[in-house]
Amino acid sequence: ATDCTYLLTANIDGAGLPAITTPITLNGGKHTSITRAAAAEPFRILTVDTGGDLTLNKLKITGGQISDDDSNGGGILVEAGGVARINHSEIIRNIASNGDGGGIATLGITTIKKSAVNRNTAGLYGGGIYSTGSLIIKESHVEANNASSGGGGVASVEGTAQIEHSTISGNQSNQGGGMFAEDGVTSTILDTRITRNTASVSGGGILLGDGQLAMRRSILAANTAGSGDGGGLHVDDGSVTVTDSIIKANTAIASNGGGFFNDGEMTLFNTKVTGNTANQGGGLYNDSFDVLILFHTAVVDNLAVTDGGGIFNDGGTVELNTATGTTVVKNRPNNCVNVTGCPG
Repeated sequence: ATDCTYLLTANIDGAGLPAITTPITLNGGKHTSITRAAAAEPFRILTVDTGGDLTLNKLKITGGQISDDDSNGGGILVEAGGVARINHSEIIRNIASNGDGGGIATLGITTIKKSAVNRNTAGLYGGGIYSTGSLIIKESHVEANNASSGGGGVASVEGTAQIEHSTISGNQSNQGGGMFAEDGVTSTILDTRITRNTASVSGGGILLGDGQLAMRRSILAANTAGSGDGGGLHVDDGSVTVTDSIIKANTAIASNGGGFFNDGEMTLFNTKVTGNTANQGGGLYNDSFDVLILFHTAVVDNLAVTDGGGIFNDGGTVELNTATGTTVVKNRPNNCVNVTGCPG
Protein backbone atom coordinates (compact mmCIF):
# COMPACT_ATOMS: atom_id res chain seq x y z
CA ALA A 1 0.00 0.00 0.00
CA THR A 2 1.37 3.42 -0.95
CA ASP A 3 1.83 5.99 1.83
CA CYS A 4 1.15 3.40 4.50
CA THR A 5 2.98 2.56 7.75
CA TYR A 6 2.61 -0.94 9.17
CA LEU A 7 3.15 -0.60 12.92
CA LEU A 8 4.38 -3.71 14.76
CA THR A 9 3.65 -4.12 18.47
CA ALA A 10 4.31 -7.80 19.32
CA ASN A 11 7.60 -9.66 19.74
CA ILE A 12 7.57 -12.97 17.85
CA ASP A 13 10.79 -14.81 18.79
CA GLY A 14 12.84 -11.64 18.62
CA ALA A 15 11.18 -10.10 15.54
CA GLY A 16 8.07 -8.13 14.73
CA LEU A 17 7.01 -10.51 11.93
CA PRO A 18 7.11 -14.33 11.81
CA ALA A 19 10.45 -15.78 10.75
CA ILE A 20 10.93 -16.23 6.98
CA THR A 21 11.46 -19.94 6.25
CA THR A 22 10.24 -20.16 2.63
CA PRO A 23 10.39 -17.88 -0.44
CA ILE A 24 8.58 -14.67 0.55
CA THR A 25 8.27 -11.36 -1.32
CA LEU A 26 7.15 -8.16 0.38
CA ASN A 27 6.14 -5.51 -2.15
CA GLY A 28 5.79 -1.96 -0.90
CA GLY A 29 5.34 1.28 -2.77
CA LYS A 30 6.00 4.97 -2.44
CA HIS A 31 6.42 5.86 1.26
CA THR A 32 5.55 2.39 2.54
CA SER A 33 7.12 1.52 5.92
CA ILE A 34 7.28 -1.34 8.38
CA THR A 35 8.27 -0.12 11.83
CA ARG A 36 8.29 -1.15 15.48
CA ALA A 37 5.93 0.85 17.67
CA ALA A 38 7.91 3.22 19.89
CA ALA A 39 6.22 1.90 23.04
CA ALA A 40 6.76 -1.78 22.18
CA GLU A 41 9.52 -3.85 23.74
CA PRO A 42 12.73 -4.10 21.67
CA PHE A 43 12.69 -6.45 18.67
CA ARG A 44 14.03 -6.47 15.12
CA ILE A 45 11.67 -6.22 12.16
CA LEU A 46 12.54 -9.39 10.20
CA THR A 47 14.43 -12.67 10.65
CA VAL A 48 15.30 -14.86 7.65
CA ASP A 49 15.91 -18.36 8.96
CA THR A 50 17.78 -21.22 7.31
CA GLY A 51 15.93 -22.07 4.09
CA GLY A 52 14.21 -18.69 3.99
CA ASP A 53 14.39 -16.54 0.85
CA LEU A 54 13.22 -12.96 1.36
CA THR A 55 12.76 -10.30 -1.32
CA LEU A 56 12.01 -6.72 -0.30
CA ASN A 57 10.79 -4.28 -2.93
CA LYS A 58 10.23 -0.56 -2.26
CA LEU A 59 9.95 -0.80 1.53
CA LYS A 60 11.32 1.17 4.45
CA ILE A 61 12.42 -0.96 7.41
CA THR A 62 12.82 1.27 10.46
CA GLY A 63 12.66 1.38 14.24
CA GLY A 64 13.90 -2.15 14.81
CA GLN A 65 15.88 -2.65 18.00
CA ILE A 66 17.49 -5.73 19.51
CA SER A 67 19.06 -5.26 22.93
CA ASP A 68 20.07 -8.73 24.19
CA ASP A 69 23.81 -9.37 24.53
CA ASP A 70 25.38 -10.72 21.31
CA SER A 71 22.07 -10.37 19.44
CA ASN A 72 22.57 -9.19 15.87
CA GLY A 73 20.54 -7.39 13.23
CA GLY A 74 18.54 -4.46 14.53
CA GLY A 75 16.48 -4.22 11.35
CA ILE A 76 17.00 -7.54 9.57
CA LEU A 77 18.81 -10.76 10.53
CA VAL A 78 19.69 -13.27 7.79
CA GLU A 79 20.75 -16.56 9.36
CA ALA A 80 23.25 -18.97 7.79
CA GLY A 81 21.47 -20.77 4.97
CA GLY A 82 19.10 -17.85 4.44
CA VAL A 83 18.88 -15.48 1.45
CA ALA A 84 17.79 -11.84 1.29
CA ARG A 85 17.35 -9.56 -1.73
CA ILE A 86 16.77 -5.91 -0.85
CA ASN A 87 15.68 -3.76 -3.81
CA HIS A 88 14.76 -0.06 -3.96
CA SER A 89 14.36 -0.09 -0.19
CA GLU A 90 15.51 1.81 2.90
CA ILE A 91 16.94 0.29 6.07
CA ILE A 92 16.97 3.27 8.39
CA ARG A 93 17.33 4.03 12.12
CA ASN A 94 17.59 0.49 13.46
CA ILE A 95 19.69 -0.51 16.48
CA ALA A 96 21.60 -3.60 17.63
CA SER A 97 22.45 -2.27 21.08
CA ASN A 98 24.87 -5.00 22.22
CA GLY A 99 25.60 -6.86 18.99
CA ASP A 100 26.51 -6.57 15.31
CA GLY A 101 24.65 -5.15 12.34
CA GLY A 102 22.53 -2.19 13.34
CA GLY A 103 20.65 -2.20 10.04
CA ILE A 104 21.35 -5.69 8.69
CA ALA A 105 23.26 -8.68 10.04
CA THR A 106 23.76 -11.41 7.46
CA LEU A 107 25.31 -14.82 7.99
CA GLY A 108 23.85 -16.07 4.71
CA ILE A 109 23.59 -14.53 1.24
CA THR A 110 22.41 -10.93 0.95
CA THR A 111 22.15 -8.65 -2.09
CA ILE A 112 21.35 -4.96 -1.68
CA LYS A 113 20.48 -3.08 -4.87
CA LYS A 114 19.43 0.54 -5.42
CA SER A 115 18.77 0.90 -1.70
CA ALA A 116 19.83 2.98 1.31
CA VAL A 117 21.21 1.70 4.61
CA ASN A 118 21.41 4.87 6.69
CA ARG A 119 21.52 6.06 10.31
CA ASN A 120 21.70 2.65 11.96
CA THR A 121 23.70 1.82 15.10
CA ALA A 122 25.53 -1.27 16.39
CA GLY A 123 27.08 -1.81 19.80
CA LEU A 124 29.88 -3.90 18.27
CA TYR A 125 30.55 -4.24 14.49
CA GLY A 126 28.72 -3.09 11.37
CA GLY A 127 26.63 -0.05 12.14
CA GLY A 128 24.92 -0.32 8.77
CA ILE A 129 25.70 -3.90 7.70
CA TYR A 130 27.50 -6.86 9.32
CA SER A 131 28.29 -9.88 7.16
CA THR A 132 29.98 -13.24 7.68
CA GLY A 133 28.59 -14.74 4.46
CA SER A 134 28.21 -13.42 0.92
CA LEU A 135 27.39 -9.72 0.65
CA ILE A 136 26.72 -7.82 -2.59
CA ILE A 137 25.95 -4.08 -2.62
CA LYS A 138 25.07 -2.41 -5.94
CA GLU A 139 24.00 1.15 -6.73
CA SER A 140 23.27 1.81 -3.07
CA HIS A 141 24.09 4.24 -0.25
CA VAL A 142 25.48 3.29 3.16
CA GLU A 143 25.57 6.55 5.07
CA ALA A 144 25.68 8.05 8.59
CA ASN A 145 25.81 4.74 10.45
CA ASN A 146 27.70 4.14 13.70
CA ALA A 147 29.40 1.10 15.27
CA SER A 148 31.37 1.12 18.51
CA SER A 149 34.01 -1.50 17.63
CA GLY A 150 34.49 -1.57 13.86
CA GLY A 151 32.88 -0.89 10.51
CA GLY A 152 30.65 2.12 10.93
CA GLY A 153 29.18 1.51 7.49
CA VAL A 154 30.04 -2.11 6.67
CA ALA A 155 31.80 -4.88 8.61
CA SER A 156 32.64 -8.01 6.59
CA VAL A 157 34.23 -10.96 8.39
CA GLU A 158 35.33 -14.31 6.93
CA GLY A 159 33.10 -14.28 3.84
CA THR A 160 33.05 -12.17 0.68
CA ALA A 161 31.96 -8.59 0.01
CA GLN A 162 31.36 -7.01 -3.39
CA ILE A 163 30.51 -3.30 -3.54
CA GLU A 164 29.75 -1.65 -6.91
CA HIS A 165 28.60 1.81 -8.05
CA SER A 166 27.79 2.76 -4.46
CA THR A 167 28.53 5.33 -1.77
CA ILE A 168 29.86 4.68 1.75
CA SER A 169 29.86 8.06 3.44
CA GLY A 170 29.68 9.80 6.81
CA ASN A 171 29.94 6.65 8.92
CA GLN A 172 31.76 6.41 12.26
CA SER A 173 33.48 3.70 14.30
CA ASN A 174 36.51 2.90 16.44
CA GLN A 175 38.24 1.12 13.52
CA GLY A 176 37.30 1.21 9.86
CA GLY A 177 34.95 4.16 9.86
CA GLY A 178 33.55 3.33 6.44
CA MET A 179 34.39 -0.38 6.17
CA PHE A 180 36.00 -3.02 8.41
CA ALA A 181 37.14 -6.30 6.81
CA GLU A 182 39.08 -9.11 8.49
CA ASP A 183 39.58 -12.84 9.10
CA GLY A 184 40.42 -13.74 5.51
CA VAL A 185 37.59 -11.84 3.89
CA THR A 186 37.79 -11.24 0.13
CA SER A 187 36.50 -7.77 -0.78
CA THR A 188 35.98 -6.08 -4.14
CA ILE A 189 35.16 -2.37 -4.47
CA LEU A 190 34.29 -1.05 -7.94
CA ASP A 191 33.21 2.43 -9.09
CA THR A 192 32.45 3.40 -5.51
CA ARG A 193 32.95 6.54 -3.38
CA ILE A 194 34.15 6.07 0.21
CA THR A 195 34.13 9.55 1.70
CA ARG A 196 33.92 11.53 4.95
CA ASN A 197 34.07 8.50 7.23
CA THR A 198 35.74 8.70 10.65
CA ALA A 199 37.55 6.19 12.85
CA SER A 200 38.42 7.28 16.37
CA VAL A 201 41.56 5.10 16.11
CA SER A 202 42.64 3.55 12.75
CA GLY A 203 41.38 3.24 9.20
CA GLY A 204 39.20 6.27 8.65
CA GLY A 205 37.88 4.98 5.34
CA ILE A 206 38.74 1.26 5.44
CA LEU A 207 40.54 -1.10 7.82
CA LEU A 208 41.64 -4.42 6.32
CA GLY A 209 42.96 -7.16 8.59
CA ASP A 210 44.19 -10.49 7.24
CA GLY A 211 42.23 -10.47 4.00
CA GLN A 212 42.28 -9.42 0.36
CA LEU A 213 40.95 -6.20 -1.12
CA ALA A 214 40.74 -5.15 -4.78
CA MET A 215 39.64 -1.56 -5.42
CA ARG A 216 39.12 -0.23 -8.94
CA ARG A 217 37.86 3.06 -10.40
CA SER A 218 36.96 4.30 -6.93
CA ILE A 219 37.44 7.39 -4.79
CA LEU A 220 38.71 7.26 -1.20
CA ALA A 221 38.50 10.83 0.03
CA ALA A 222 38.18 13.07 3.11
CA ASN A 223 38.28 10.20 5.61
CA THR A 224 39.87 10.66 9.04
CA ALA A 225 41.73 8.45 11.51
CA GLY A 226 41.84 9.86 15.03
CA SER A 227 44.63 8.59 17.27
CA GLY A 228 45.83 5.79 14.96
CA ASP A 229 47.10 5.09 11.46
CA GLY A 230 45.62 5.19 7.98
CA GLY A 231 43.36 8.13 7.28
CA GLY A 232 42.11 6.56 4.05
CA LEU A 233 43.08 2.89 4.40
CA HIS A 234 44.85 0.87 7.10
CA VAL A 235 46.17 -2.50 5.91
CA ASP A 236 46.93 -4.86 8.79
CA ASP A 237 48.46 -8.12 7.50
CA GLY A 238 46.44 -8.17 4.28
CA SER A 239 46.84 -7.83 0.53
CA VAL A 240 45.53 -4.82 -1.41
CA THR A 241 45.43 -3.90 -5.10
CA VAL A 242 44.24 -0.41 -6.08
CA THR A 243 43.67 0.40 -9.77
CA ASP A 244 42.51 3.57 -11.58
CA SER A 245 41.52 5.26 -8.34
CA ILE A 246 41.88 8.55 -6.46
CA ILE A 247 43.10 8.73 -2.85
CA LYS A 248 42.53 12.31 -1.79
CA ALA A 249 42.38 14.58 1.30
CA ASN A 250 42.47 11.83 3.92
CA THR A 251 43.96 12.57 7.34
CA ALA A 252 45.85 10.73 10.09
CA ILE A 253 47.22 13.82 11.76
CA ALA A 254 48.15 12.14 15.08
CA SER A 255 49.95 9.19 13.50
CA ASN A 256 51.03 7.70 10.16
CA GLY A 257 49.76 7.22 6.62
CA GLY A 258 47.36 9.97 5.62
CA GLY A 259 46.31 8.19 2.44
CA PHE A 260 47.43 4.61 3.15
CA PHE A 261 49.12 2.83 6.04
CA ASN A 262 50.54 -0.47 4.77
CA ASP A 263 51.34 -3.33 7.13
CA GLY A 264 50.97 -6.00 4.46
CA GLU A 265 51.26 -6.11 0.68
CA MET A 266 49.98 -3.21 -1.42
CA THR A 267 50.12 -2.55 -5.16
CA LEU A 268 48.90 0.64 -6.85
CA PHE A 269 48.22 0.88 -10.60
CA ASN A 270 47.41 4.15 -12.38
CA THR A 271 46.28 5.78 -9.14
CA LYS A 272 46.59 9.32 -7.79
CA VAL A 273 47.46 9.94 -4.12
CA THR A 274 47.06 13.64 -3.42
CA GLY A 275 46.27 16.15 -0.68
CA ASN A 276 46.56 13.69 2.20
CA THR A 277 47.98 14.60 5.62
CA ALA A 278 49.67 12.66 8.47
CA ASN A 279 52.35 13.00 11.10
CA GLN A 280 54.61 10.71 9.01
CA GLY A 281 53.88 9.51 5.49
CA GLY A 282 51.41 12.11 4.36
CA GLY A 283 50.57 10.14 1.24
CA LEU A 284 51.77 6.61 2.01
CA TYR A 285 53.38 4.88 4.99
CA ASN A 286 55.03 1.48 4.51
CA ASP A 287 55.78 -0.39 7.72
CA SER A 288 58.78 -2.65 8.39
CA PHE A 289 59.00 -5.98 6.48
CA ASP A 290 56.09 -4.93 4.24
CA VAL A 291 55.85 -4.40 0.48
CA LEU A 292 54.55 -1.35 -1.42
CA ILE A 293 54.67 -1.38 -5.25
CA LEU A 294 53.63 1.51 -7.50
CA PHE A 295 52.99 1.45 -11.26
CA HIS A 296 52.10 4.62 -13.21
CA THR A 297 51.01 6.26 -9.97
CA ALA A 298 51.25 9.91 -8.87
CA VAL A 299 51.98 10.82 -5.25
CA VAL A 300 51.56 14.59 -5.30
CA ASP A 301 50.91 17.49 -2.91
CA ASN A 302 50.72 15.45 0.30
CA LEU A 303 51.82 16.79 3.68
CA ALA A 304 53.61 15.22 6.66
CA VAL A 305 53.89 17.16 9.88
CA THR A 306 57.17 15.42 10.78
CA ASP A 307 58.67 13.55 7.82
CA GLY A 308 57.93 11.77 4.55
CA GLY A 309 55.41 14.03 2.88
CA GLY A 310 54.92 11.67 -0.04
CA ILE A 311 56.11 8.26 1.18
CA PHE A 312 57.63 7.16 4.49
CA ASN A 313 59.24 3.72 4.35
CA ASP A 314 59.96 2.27 7.79
CA GLY A 315 62.27 -0.57 6.75
CA GLY A 316 60.02 -2.37 4.29
CA THR A 317 60.28 -2.61 0.49
CA VAL A 318 59.05 0.16 -1.80
CA GLU A 319 59.23 -0.16 -5.60
CA LEU A 320 58.36 3.02 -7.49
CA ASN A 321 58.78 1.65 -11.04
CA THR A 322 59.42 5.15 -12.38
CA ALA A 323 59.84 3.76 -15.91
CA THR A 324 56.07 3.14 -15.93
CA GLY A 325 55.39 6.81 -15.15
CA THR A 326 55.29 6.83 -11.35
CA THR A 327 55.99 10.31 -9.94
CA VAL A 328 56.48 11.47 -6.35
CA VAL A 329 56.64 15.26 -6.40
CA LYS A 330 55.53 18.48 -4.66
CA ASN A 331 55.09 16.80 -1.27
CA ARG A 332 56.05 18.56 1.97
CA PRO A 333 58.39 18.72 3.82
CA ASN A 334 60.01 16.16 1.49
CA ASN A 335 58.96 13.60 -1.07
CA CYS A 336 60.29 10.37 0.48
CA VAL A 337 62.11 8.79 3.40
CA ASN A 338 64.10 5.57 2.81
CA VAL A 339 62.79 5.05 -0.74
CA THR A 340 65.29 4.13 -3.45
CA GLY A 341 65.02 6.26 -6.58
CA CYS A 342 62.89 8.94 -4.96
CA PRO A 343 64.19 12.49 -4.55
CA GLY A 344 64.11 13.58 -0.93
